[in-house]
Amino acid sequence: LPSNCTVTVATGTSEYSGTNNYIYVTLVGERGESERTVLDNPGLDFRRGAVDDYTVKSSADLGPLILVRLEKQKYWVEDNWFCRYVKVSVPGQRCSYTFPCYRWLVGDKVVVELREGTAKKISDDTLPLEISHRKAELQERQKIYRWLAWAPSIPKCIDAKSEADLPQDARFDNEKRSDFVGSLHYALLELSLKKLAIKFGKSWNDLDDFKRIFWKLRSPIAEYTMNHWKEDWFFGYQFLNGSNPRMITKCKELPSNFPVTGDMVQSSLIPTTTLKEELKEGNIFLVDYAIMDGIPANVIRDRIQHIASPLCLLYEHPEKVFLNLFLPPSDTPIFLPSDPPLAWLLAKMWVRHSEFQVFQLLSHLLRTHLVVEVICVSTLRQLPAVHPIYKLLTPHLRYTLEINCRGRTQLLSMDGIFKKVVSTGGDGLLILAQREYKVLTYRSLQPKFDFLDRGVTKLKDYFYRDHSMMLWNVIQNFVSGIVSLYYKSDSEVEQDSELQAWIHDVAVEGFVDVPHFASELKTKEELITLLSVAIFTSTAQHAATNNGQFDWCAWVPNTPCTMRHPPPTDKDAVTMGMIMDTLPDISQSCVEMAITWHLGRAQPDAIPMGQYVEQYFTEPAALRVIDKFRKELKELEEQIIAQNEGLELQYLYLCPSRMENSITI
Repeated sequence: LPSNCTVTVATGTSEYSGTNNYIYVTLVGERGESERTVLDNPGLDFRRGAVDDYTVKSSADLGPLILVRLEKQKYWVEDNWFCRYVKVSVPGQRCSYTFPCYRWLVGDKVVVELREGTAKKISDDTLPLEISHRKAELQERQKIYRWLAWAPSIPKCIDAKSEADLPQDARFDNEKRSDFVGSLHYALLELSLKKLAIKFGKSWNDLDDFKRIFWKLRSPIAEYTMNHWKEDWFFGYQFLNGSNPRMITKCKELPSNFPVTGDMVQSSLIPTTTLKEELKEGNIFLVDYAIMDGIPANVIRDRIQHIASPLCLLYEHPEKVFLNLFLPPSDTPIFLPSDPPLAWLLAKMWVRHSEFQVFQLLSHLLRTHLVVEVICVSTLRQLPAVHPIYKLLTPHLRYTLEINCRGRTQLLSMDGIFKKVVSTGGDGLLILAQREYKVLTYRSLQPKFDFLDRGVTKLKDYFYRDHSMMLWNVIQNFVSGIVSLYYKSDSEVEQDSELQAWIHDVAVEGFVDVPHFASELKTKEELITLLSVAIFTSTAQHAATNNGQFDWCAWVPNTPCTMRHPPPTDKDAVTMGMIMDTLPDISQSCVEMAITWHLGRAQPDAIPMGQYVEQYFTEPAALRVIDKFRKELKELEEQIIAQNEGLELQYLYLCPSRMENSITI
């Protein structure tokens, strides 16, 4: 290495990324180190978004560069600094070295050592300095990122009582944090103003009264829902393409606890067939909320709420739906479309109420947020920044730890929002999650097997399934391309000790007792599948359950967060007064609207799927794979938009440009 090198240092672009502290750099090569150099140009250095060049001298040839050492020291006032990357240009040579950072330097006299950007497995490192650096980095991270059993019989999480306990690298950027807090306050204030003319805690008088809070906070699909929610076809459509599209299953035979007969439903079938024949043909589908049975109901303002575990049969035919509300050991009847209109409407509301609980706590929280948190913690604990799998996964883990911490403290805790307005709030939500975790399988997280096992591979107009499979294929091709660059054979996977420590941490520490989740990886195919599951879950699956929640829940009667009276036992006794007394009251409805808008809205600092703002990979071959991934996502989006042309109710939640690259909300 010549005596003078040009060192380029890039400061972060988010608010408060810059610093006025002293920054020192030392270049470390195979044959020695450069001078420890203070980076100080005329004027202000390290301003937000700045990319500054400096000259670093060395009295001897350093050989190939291995790492860059950055040091930050206080100047008057302690001031954190976010470094994006460091580049080193060698005079007289075409090559330059890139050292990805994307980290905060926090505190006085803090030292960070950055490896050169080429992704390397532990077997690719031969120098003692390289190997010791990997080990030291992981030892430090394992002190910072620790496992915690938040509750028994659910996945473990990060050891942090609140988001304030997280290291700066896992926190929201300031803009994100300000928007997150401000938007919820805005929504709650907006809706509280609507309550001024309505006595707190009292019921509505009529379903149209819900329109009194249905302004300003709205969306086209939410308005469509308000206008069509009573229609049977729309009720059935939501099982396919609503906020919880993973429940519907082909019914091969009627459950033993569902005493429906052919005569009961004949009027709902086409005249030339029977229930028995339609079951045989595969045209009858089941949505079973048995997991809700016996869940303790919340008590809100000294009033017990109510929970049911309905069974719902659906017939694949336009506007043909029949269902049962089953709540052992009560005498709840079977409800049919031929029942009195108000009884039929209330029965559907009970199904949608169960849908709210299951989609929020199981499909959304457990199957996306908590699953990805396990991957995130394991990745931080077991894979050094130079490892190719760390580089692949890290962009898909952005903000996940903080949003999950906030969820546990602000939504799910004993004084959180769910306790105040949701029927499963308090003890119920944890028991529900524990039940689901007992039946969670690795296979069910893979969309191909999920659709196959539920028998819904040929169900018509199942846009969630179609788009999920398209995305899965693109993601799997991308992951396969990256993995194949660094693992030439199955034996290289099996012999990667860091990778094996990672999967052991995932399976043994994070996911305890999940069926078929092996604690070791033996083949490239196994690795590709697991990484595809991680990326699919943090992008597509989360978007499918999160991004539409305001659309389907804003009109509260369509998806009520709680029910204040038990299910009816007499169809003829159902009145509008009974319905209004059962549905969420004014206060509960306002909070449901606010929280679903807050969580379901597009985020101002969102990074769309496939857009890698932080460039951890530096090798041309890896960058070509990423570029191909982006092009395939763009083509997929064009295909999705074309499929939606002419549809009155469009399904666009899985457009890559509308999905975030990670779980951030």
